[in-house]
Amino acid sequence: MELGQVVLSMAGRDSGRYYAVVEVIDENTVKIADGSQRHIGNAKIKNAKHLKANGDILEKIAEKLRANTQVFDAELFSALRPYNEEN
Repeated sequence: MELGQVVLSMAGRDSGRYYAVVEVIDENTVKIADGSQRHIGNAKIKNAKHLKANGDILEKIAEKLRANTQVFDAELFSALRPYNEEN
């Protein structure tokens, strides 16, 4: 898992939704957010084995997270909209 990576939640109440990794805590734990139901300021801590990476990385979001610049919920929501509309 890496910053800005698009992941699908496979377990829990939020299963079936796409999120972006906004913080890597350790190799098994990450924080995820989608900008609408789960805001960046209140990112969900999730076990990596409950997530399925689809291989895409939101480059603009990842750059901002690495530079420790503020990422707005609206831009995260817009970036993930195509993924969540498929479901």
